[in-house]
Parts: sequence; C-alpha cells; structure tokens
Amino acid sequence: MADSFIRYLSISPHSSYTGLIWRCLQIQLGVICSVGIWTLSEAKLQAAQAHQTWNSPSELTEGATKVNPEPTPILMAAPENFNPDLQLPPVLPSPPQNSSPPKTSIEPPEDSSPPKTSTEPRTPDAVLESIHTDYRYDTDNFGQTNFFFEPTVQFRLNNGNKIFVKTGFNLFEQRGVESITNFPLQVGWQGKIGQVTLQTAAGVDVFNSLPKAINLNAKVEAPISPPQVSSSGRLLSVVVLSGNLEQGPYKSNARTLENQITAWRFGPDLYWQIDGDTSLFSSLRLGSYNDGNSEVQSFSRLERKFGQFSLAANLFTWNFDRDLERTSGYFSPPDFLVYNAEVAWEGDIANFLRCRLAANLGQQRLKGEFDNANTYQTRCTVKVSPNIEADLGYSFSNVRNQETGGSAYGGNSLTGQLRVKF
Repeated sequence: MADSFIRYLSISPHSSYTGLIWRCLQIQLGVICSVGIWTLSEAKLQAAQAHQTWNSPSELTEGATKVNPEPTPILMAAPENFNPDLQLPPVLPSPPQNSSPPKTSIEPPEDSSPPKTSTEPRTPDAVLESIHTDYRYDTDNFGQTNFFFEPTVQFRLNNGNKIFVKTGFNLFEQRGVESITNFPLQVGWQGKIGQVTLQTAAGVDVFNSLPKAINLNAKVEAPISPPQVSSSGRLLSVVVLSGNLEQGPYKSNARTLENQITAWRFGPDLYWQIDGDTSLFSSLRLGSYNDGNSEVQSFSRLERKFGQFSLAANLFTWNFDRDLERTSGYFSPPDFLVYNAEVAWEGDIANFLRCRLAANLGQQRLKGEFDNANTYQTRCTVKVSPNIEADLGYSFSNVRNQETGGSAYGGNSLTGQLRVKF
C-alpha cells in the first residue's frame, strides 16, 4: 500500500507537492509518537466502566473484516457518504477461553520472612491496538480535485475504553481557486455506560493559507433490542438507534474552504437487521451553516442478500433553505432527489483476496428535471497477514454534487485503506 502511494505521488499532477507532503507526514508521525508516549505514561485514567455480557453492534463488528470501517464524520454531504453497503455483516468475537482455576491462598507462618516484591511485569495503562490509514482521491470533469490521506492510531485502555488520534494531509484544488492544503489533528475517546456506547472527538484543522478551525463530533449508540446471533456467529436480528453531532470546516471543495464555510450537522441513524439476510438503514441529518443556510438530508437503504449476490434499494433526499453555490461555493439544491436499485456480487477470488462489484441504476431530480443516476463500484481486500490487510476501490458516478447547468456530470473516486492490528 505504501509503495502504491509513493508511485501515485511520482505520477500525480500534484508532484510539486511531493516534498511538502513527505515533510508534513514526518511531522504528523512525530505527533502520533508523542501522543502515544504520553498515553503510555504513568498517569492512570480513572474511568472504569461496567461492561455487559453482550456487545453492541459497533463492538460486534470488531471481529469482522470491514471494507469501510465507520469513518470519522465527514462534513461532505453526498449520497455515497450515507451508504453502509460496503460493511460486512457483524459477527461475534471469539468466546473467551476458560481460565485456570484460582489458586488457593496459603498464609505464611508467623515467623516467616516478609513476602518478596513481585517481579511480574506491570500491566500497561494503554496498549496500541491498531493503525488505520485512509486514502481518497476524488476528481470530476469540471476540474475539481480532493485528496485525503489520514492515518488513525487507536489505543485500548485497561478498562476497555479506547483512545484514538487522527492526523494526515489533505489537498483541495479547483479551477479559478488557489490550492488549499489541510493538516487535520483530532483526539477521540470511545467507551460504554451500561448498554450505551459513547464516542467523542475534538481537534483542529490547520491550513496553509487560512485560519485554524476547530472540529468536533459526538455519537451515542444504544440497542433497542439485544442482538440475536446463531451458533455459527451470524447476526440474525438487532435494532440499533444512534444520535450524531458534527461540527467543523465544510470540506466540499477549495472554494468552500476559501470562504471559510463551517457547519453544524446532527441527527439520528437507525439500523435494523430484520433477519440473517435482510437489513434496513435509515439516516436523517439537519444542518446549519455559518453563512445562514440550513439543510435537511435523509438516506434510506433496504438490502437483501442471496449468497454472494445482493439487491438493494436506495433513496436520498437533500433540501436547502437557500441556493448559495454561487456565493459560498457548495452545492445547495432547494430540492434534490436520488433513487436507485443496486445489484452487487462479493466473494473470495483467492485465499488472500476478496472483491466486490456493484452497479446502481436509477434517477435523480434537480429543480424539477429528471436525469439518469448511475454508479459503478469495485473494491478488493488483500489480506497480507493475519494482522495486516488493505483495501483498494474505484467508483464512477454521475450523481451530482454541484450545479452544472445542462452539462453532464461525472465523478471518479479512488479509495483505499491499510489496516494494521497489534
């Protein structure tokens, strides 16, 4: 994955940024190491939480291979950002092995010498659990380019909670606008209170030519019904409700960042595993922008699996109070509708290689006019070792994310992720 990234930089039209990118990544790595050393210091975190005998769906997925693990919220609203279809069904982690019977404590006689100090190694306060490195390169036929490279380091604490640090390098280019580079830094925490899973994160976005901007997000997830799991570990049914809150720079394109657009977005998600092969996902987002605009966005997906094949129906709506694309720079349709049907296949090509192919065919409506809405996706997962795997995907879509008048829109996305578990 690293070699592929290096080759990409050598042939990219943005090769003038190569030296800057590697210098910045060295700085980011130094930040990660510093935070890791600080986390592993002698100061103990006194935040132990009681754990239940069963896990929430977010924890159940830890043992499963994920094509797109749940990302940190991105304030780039588009239909594909609310599509959970690239996540494999969650499975239960392996049951804990039976521990050896406790040893009977024998008190020493009164005249014995004082007990010696134990030489057993001290359990660390935090353990490095994983490193995820996300890559995304978006282009379209109107001269817009967005590049994201964001590694995330995650630590597991003694009490089962998690701390993660996210950083990286992002580049935004657009015709008629000066290129903008972004260095995000975010620190987050995830834990449980009873059956409720909490996740919070906050940080700062640093830009090459813009003021720094604060970012934050929070998520609360609770099961409405306990998961039903088969003897083989397959999830049969569960209902999970979550609430989400996000705030930060609107990373839609270079013009939006140049205009220093920020947004608050919040709303619920509902996931319902109806049976072993059928699932329903629904999401609602309400947004408030610092330029006075507001939005209502919804996405729903019903999916049915048939062995290695699957069928799904998607419905996406997006409504803004005002169309401010000419002044603020972001796509803000008063009335936008997308609906389509998806046919997909996913299976193992080799012991180390798993791929997915999907095609979405449907319609999109903008300002009362209908047009075709088609998306084609391919993605493969390579398992390098039991603890290392990588994804590489490509998609093409003509679903609009900007006003193009009578011209056809086409967008390409190259995505990837390298996952290392410890």
